[in-house]
Amino acid sequence: MNKGFASDNYAGVLPEMLKAIVEANKLHQKSYGYDEFTKLAKQEFENHFGENLDVTFVFNGTGANVLGIGNVTQSFNAVLCADTSHLCVDESTAPETFTGCRYIPLKTNEFGKIDAETISNAIIRKNDEHYPQIKVLSLTQPTEYGTLYTLQELKEINKILKEHDIVFHMDGARIFNAIVSLGCTLKEMSKDVGVDVLSVGGTKVGLLYGEAIVFFNKSLSQNLKFRQKQSMQLPSKMRFISAQFHHLLKDELWKKSAAHANEMATRLYNGVKDIENIKITKPVQANAVFVEIPSEWNETLMKVSPFYVWNENTNEVRWMTAFDTNETEVDNFVEIIKTLKINRYD
Repeated sequence: MNKGFASDNYAGVLPEMLKAIVEANKLHQKSYGYDEFTKLAKQEFENHFGENLDVTFVFNGTGANVLGIGNVTQSFNAVLCADTSHLCVDESTAPETFTGCRYIPLKTNEFGKIDAETISNAIIRKNDEHYPQIKVLSLTQPTEYGTLYTLQELKEINKILKEHDIVFHMDGARIFNAIVSLGCTLKEMSKDVGVDVLSVGGTKVGLLYGEAIVFFNKSLSQNLKFRQKQSMQLPSKMRFISAQFHHLLKDELWKKSAAHANEMATRLYNGVKDIENIKITKPVQANAVFVEIPSEWNETLMKVSPFYVWNENTNEVRWMTAFDTNETEVDNFVEIIKTLKINRYD
């Protein structure tokens, strides 16, 4: 398959991550997270996200979201989330199955974000035994449309949540792209805006596999090790995930990886934004470009560079860039689009 713009999950692995795995492979280590590499990784998380955290490592993003939310809820609870979120759209019924909670999708605005007013209006019927009790709000940063909540917006949302004793969960599958774009620190994006539980994406930024869960309030991480085992997200050889996160944070590889992906998305946007019959549908703020194109172009373009049709009714498509996307690939794709435009319309 050609390199394309379908997903940063399609990308390969940062060479440094492969080296980290080889290093972790040299000697025997204790299993289930009691190894030296996991200890070092957890220290790096405290260095970057703040002290007094609970951190663990899991196989995948769905596992991170489900375990993080499941550890702070009971089966009579409800979780508020965006109607476009992975929790609602792309994680099948895993969230409901493993947490037992009701997931209530909230309508997003034109930028793919949930407005603070929408959240406030959804918090209803507290202490009413006939209604699922709202316990968590989950936000995705960046959103599924690659747009960003500002730090101020996150603080305003957190203020509402804390007034109602609601846990703030952030799905940070691409959080490093958001941090680079906003020019803030890891701590400013999470702990400082009031996030209680954070899913940290590793795969999309260049890890071979693995995600992390951060609990900023240790009172919320009670029973975590038991739930992690129960949910089948406890890696016996955890060191091969944690060793990657250790180097990702210690050597700040995430900055280089995320910044490059963002830059390639901006380059792609600049290349197509003035082409006739292309409509940019969302602001380009991270590593995703959403556009509407003539559906007749899909087959030809996908043979060159695979991508996803996001909305079949309007033929809105998503072009996603990654740490290994290069300028030539972007420029060639743009030139092919220009050729299609000339052949069809001129």
